[in-house]
Amino acid sequence: MSIPQSGGGPIERHEQLAEYLASGCKPKEDWRIGTEHEKFGYCQDTHRPLPYEGERSILAVLNGLRDRYGWAEVREGGKLIGLTQNGANISLEPGGALELSGAPLETIHQTCDEVNEHLREVKSIADDIGVRFIGLGAAPEWSHEEMPLMPKGRYKLMDNYMQTVGTAGRSMMRRTCTVQVNLDFSSEADMVQKMRVALALQPVATALFANSPFFEGKPNGMKSYRSWIWRNLDDARTGMLPFVFEDGFGFEAWVQYVLDVPMYFVYRDGTYINALGQSFRDFLKGELPALPGETPTLSDWADHLTTVFPEARMKKYIEMRGADGGPWRRLCALPALWVGLTYDQEALDAAWDLVKGWDAETREGLRVAAGEQGLHGKVGNISMHDLAREVVAIADLGLRNRARPGAGGLVPDETHFLNALKDSLESGKTPADELLEHYHGDWNGDLSKIYKAYSY
Repeated sequence: MSIPQSGGGPIERHEQLAEYLASGCKPKEDWRIGTEHEKFGYCQDTHRPLPYEGERSILAVLNGLRDRYGWAEVREGGKLIGLTQNGANISLEPGGALELSGAPLETIHQTCDEVNEHLREVKSIADDIGVRFIGLGAAPEWSHEEMPLMPKGRYKLMDNYMQTVGTAGRSMMRRTCTVQVNLDFSSEADMVQKMRVALALQPVATALFANSPFFEGKPNGMKSYRSWIWRNLDDARTGMLPFVFEDGFGFEAWVQYVLDVPMYFVYRDGTYINALGQSFRDFLKGELPALPGETPTLSDWADHLTTVFPEARMKKYIEMRGADGGPWRRLCALPALWVGLTYDQEALDAAWDLVKGWDAETREGLRVAAGEQGLHGKVGNISMHDLAREVVAIADLGLRNRARPGAGGLVPDETHFLNALKDSLESGKTPADELLEHYHGDWNGDLSKIYKAYSY
């Protein structure tokens, strides 16, 4: 979840809203890769989720990372709720999952080094206190009541509101984890092409990374239960956004969409002010009930942009949001997939050619099929497995064209980071399929074996 935004002055013209988004445009040589991933912490002996405070807790992990590795504190209301270092942030999801929001980096080699170093640091602290972390798309056994709400004002407001919209909002907050990548654009036209490709192909990422076949201690009938949760969260702020594919889409169209999304809060002087269900349009007119007579700043606009949750999201960059959290290799494979598809023009054009003939019904059908059936999904004459083969091949092309070497030049490009996905395509099995095979096979229905087998 996002942290409070800062640095924006008063909004005096409507045009500033789109200008804020457009200020993210960068020349290609300045494009960067920002990878985020979340993982569940638990007590090694009991397999119970971590509380915020205590000898074995999220707070103990944060304190350890601060003291041993020099991370700087981020506090809210006197509580330690995050850490920062060299452009990266460690933050807490509502139910206590630990998130790394990586620094903006030039190559996937650097991204994977960052992921490896972070997980090494976390494991060294966790080992000392009898804690483990596991990468899954959804909590395998824990109930809502077992997942403590972290002490962040934003989460308290959202937790209350989620009970009034949709059916799965609080499950999303406390019991799901993702891996995502944030990518740049050079112009409005470049943003439009990337957003369309990102939304259309997000179901492929959902299928390839499907890793949440269990919930509350048993199989849930889906390959990505996390995807089902997001589909049943809050229709006002989620989905595949058909308007993105309409003629005339651009920064202003995104502004109009976000302005129609009900607000959660306004952040003032370290406090989240309840604006649940209120209108940012009213805020622009000085008519927000939560702050009568006050008009917003660009920081308020930046905050509001973080409260929309579609499958791909635009801020000053584009966030790819469709994948379950998962095993170590896939934390590097996700940025490799999207960088390959979008950071080389030949690959981006090929990806657009692949999807440009689809209608909204097809795109939504693929979203549903990906969560329910993974690579075995089918919509009309589109096989998800065959589609994923084409998509990964295009990403491979894009990474070869990028030709970014690693390991001191010994590795010529970034294509090997796709190997985990190529393995899935060859076998036809996603992580969810492998988990279910274990559950019905050598685990003999004992889900507790997942912790030893799949923890970092």
